[in-house]
Amino acid sequence: MKIEEYINKIFLINYYLDKKYIKGMTKITKEEVKKVAHLARLELNENEISNHAEQLEKILDYIRQLEKIDTDDIPCTTRAIEVINVFRNDEKKNSDCNEELLELSPSREDRYFKVPKIMNE
Repeated sequence: MKIEEYINKIFLINYYLDKKYIKGMTKITKEEVKKVAHLARLELNENEISNHAEQLEKILDYIRQLEKIDTDDIPCTTRAIEVINVFRNDEKKNSDCNEELLELSPSREDRYFKVPKIMNE
């Protein structure tokens, strides 16, 4: 696929997902589902196309309901519950269990873990 074709497909998909287009949309048609499925390289039968059209319409109805909610005074967030990381200082600690850890490994060589070779020289 040429880069121009790829960009055109991305543009078309973004067009269908564009918020302005969703607001003015009355109903998802089977033709639109077929077109997006074609762009996404999905093979859908007629039953699946009808199913997806109905499901997408329900999703868009829900989005329309959410758009009516006034969120101007609501701060942006990434989570429903704020998560705070508890950091500790990095401190060097001496460990005397090296031999015990090496004994747990499936393979070792001297004081090192032995792992399968992953690169050719």
